[in-house]
Amino acid sequence: MSSSSSKLLSLLYGILLCSCFAPLPATSSTRQTLQGAGSLVQTSSSSSWDTSEAAVTEGEYLLEIKRLRRLYCNVGIGFHIQVLPNGRITGVHSENRYTLLEISPVERGVVTLFGVRSGLFIAMSIKGKLYGSGHYNDECKFKENFLANNYNAYESAAYPGMYIGLSKTGKAKRGNRVTPTMTMTHFLPRI
Repeated sequence: MSSSSSKLLSLLYGILLCSCFAPLPATSSTRQTLQGAGSLVQTSSSSSWDTSEAAVTEGEYLLEIKRLRRLYCNVGIGFHIQVLPNGRITGVHSENRYTLLEISPVERGVVTLFGVRSGLFIAMSIKGKLYGSGHYNDECKFKENFLANNYNAYESAAYPGMYIGLSKTGKAKRGNRVTPTMTMTHFLPRI
């Protein structure tokens, strides 16, 4: 075998190796087919990586990840939502120890908001009133909606259509009086 033919074979082998490790295009089919340097390679979507991802998404999605944040609402002069020890939910302009919240996922897209200092969950009653609950229940669950302006809106999971909102004076608005298009329902999680 000549030197030039061995170089050509090495070059073809290198091209074959590079084409095998190239990223796959995203498709919705169950089987993906690659053609590279004359060989046909098939990969199934039921590989071990895909089944482990499916097991995670069916119930244990980010369950142990808790975020410590302050929810900032840019309405009026700008307020952080706070949970007071007496169960009142209000907004305050400057950060304090009652504005620190623990945001914990309970399902995909559903979170709880826990006041770290007060030890109370933010909850919403059937009438849309915000209050601090000493124990976890369905009224403590909120759907975290990501908005186009990089803010979040928190909709009650128990009572759809009701959102957490603060008035321009910092008072908690009733959930049935606000919509996600109003800036009083837009919150920015801050560290």
